[in-house]
Amino acid sequence: MIRFENVTKRYRGTKSPALDNVDFEVLRGEFVFLVGASGSGKSSCLRLILREEVPSDGRVVVLGRDLRTLSSRKVPYFRRHVGAVFQDFRLLPGKTVFQNVAFTLQVIGSSRAFIQQAVPEVLALVGLAGKEKRMPHELSGGEQQRVAIARALVNRPQVLLADEPTGNLDPATSIDIMRLLARINAGGTTVVMATHEANFVDQMQRRVIELKNGVMMRDDSHGGYGDTSGLPTLAPEPVRGAAAVAALTEVLEVQREAAASIARGVEPGMTRPAAEATPAAASPSTAASPSDAASAAPASSAPSASGSTRPAAASAPAASSADRPAPDAATATPEPAASAAPVAPSTADATVPRSHAASTAAPAGESDRADASESDAEGRVHRTQPVPVIDLPEVEVEELGLADRLGLGTGDQDEVGPTS
Repeated sequence: MIRFENVTKRYRGTKSPALDNVDFEVLRGEFVFLVGASGSGKSSCLRLILREEVPSDGRVVVLGRDLRTLSSRKVPYFRRHVGAVFQDFRLLPGKTVFQNVAFTLQVIGSSRAFIQQAVPEVLALVGLAGKEKRMPHELSGGEQQRVAIARALVNRPQVLLADEPTGNLDPATSIDIMRLLARINAGGTTVVMATHEANFVDQMQRRVIELKNGVMMRDDSHGGYGDTSGLPTLAPEPVRGAAAVAALTEVLEVQREAAASIARGVEPGMTRPAAEATPAAASPSTAASPSDAASAAPASSAPSASGSTRPAAASAPAASSADRPAPDAATATPEPAASAAPVAPSTADATVPRSHAASTAAPAGESDRADASESDAEGRVHRTQPVPVIDLPEVEVEELGLADRLGLGTGDQDEVGPTS
């Protein structure tokens, strides 16, 4: 169908040839992609096939005819068997869609009956049925390209040449044009297409001929566009110092927030007033009995009979033993659950001996509650001191004796006799 035999093409005023010793053959019914960078020689190949140019060296044979020896008088008859689709459409602006397609048949002398039959058929093939009376400027770019394809197909050529037919179209329209060309090729027409669309070439997996600086680099029967790793990308380059600028912006934002907090009269570290930080209510077990509320004093331990200190967990059972008198019901007035909450001791109070802290815990709690009520009455906001964390020694209950479990543990000098 198409054969290049060691073809070389040189243009005047250029040092390097446009095509250098190119040799390939296209069989009937094939779909061939010509790929390569701009200036690689793709368009020169198409012009040689269409007999717009003649080779400087070698032979170009199309449909069994040597184009180098073909006389100029016979070129129009030869082109009736070769259709061409260009990137810029090349439609006649003063004619309708029907007239643009019919013009090709009128030039070769086709009858009016044949034109009236062939033009609607080819317009329906390319998806333009019902738009015969439209002018070119009333059509979109994809529709104008379809008119150009219809004009190339109306004479039913054996070879269809397409020089970047999707170069001026959007991606969706380009896909429609490629599907149309594949359908035309399925009907038996040989298609040779020059393109830069790597996605279409990779997806269709047809024969690919790659040119580079006029030299044929490869000829794959089911190939892709080729290696695109060397192509430049539009990815943004990393900005130097961007991380430092982001960190400085964050620091300035923190400083502005701190300055705004100071201007409102609130310390930067404070997020809520002390009244909200204080526990609002005691647990149900604390509000159940006055004796349990009294044992919930800030001191962590109570003195024993011998003066030695114990953990609060060990002294809790002693309050319920029979040896210690129960508090008088007349004098012990139960307080509300909110007032039974323990008051956090200050840092300075943490260094006071436990025995002294136990003796002064109740008055200090009453004075704190009185001060809190006075401050609440005046509408002022108070802040609490941080609550110190007191580490209590772990006590194994199984290792304690009966006296220790009852809160009557003794030192080295005490003895405990039989109990009633």
